[in-house]
Amino acid sequence: MLYPFLYAGGSGLDTLLEDVRRSTIDKANDIVRLRDAVLEQYAEDLAACAARMADAFRAGGRLFTFGNGGSSTDAQDIAALFLNPGDGHGRPLPALALANDAAVVTALSNDIGFEVVFARQLAAFGRPGDIALALSTSGNSDNLIAALREAARRGMTVVGLAGYTGGRMAETPGLHHLFVVPSSSVHRIQEAQTTIYHALWELTQSELARGAG
Repeated sequence: MLYPFLYAGGSGLDTLLEDVRRSTIDKANDIVRLRDAVLEQYAEDLAACAARMADAFRAGGRLFTFGNGGSSTDAQDIAALFLNPGDGHGRPLPALALANDAAVVTALSNDIGFEVVFARQLAAFGRPGDIALALSTSGNSDNLIAALREAARRGMTVVGLAGYTGGRMAETPGLHHLFVVPSSSVHRIQEAQTTIYHALWELTQSELARGAG
């Protein structure tokens, strides 16, 4: 039954609506608590990461973001946020989401394998002083791990966002900063990661403004 509330009458409809209301409130409270916990846990590391990113941008570095599925969309959001922060909300910064070019992604996937779609782009474009930022809910994606290793080899600032307990990303050498959302819900992880990268953007802009001042 696609819309059960259409078939519920009287008290049945009231009960259904009350269940929906309670579920919505519970989910909203869960994400607020999770976001608060993550920001409290990583407050110092977020500030340190932002300072490192600001130094990279001052020196001419660029930000490369990447992820799979919904995390790819978040990576695009990060790139757009840094590149076009809006009038009066900070300076535009060079940023690129590595899943944006469908021809490149499909060519690499078809000719070599999906596990190299991000690493090969970093090998071609990345240079010391750039920033690589990977997003994952599980922390276990082969193509992200390969890209993080490539970024570390190239002397880039390497940042990871993951969920659960960090997965393989937490064991990858060369990461300068890793922010793990301790949840098993993909939805809650992605919601909290949105808060993390917006905090990173704001702190990076504050560092750049302080340096300019």
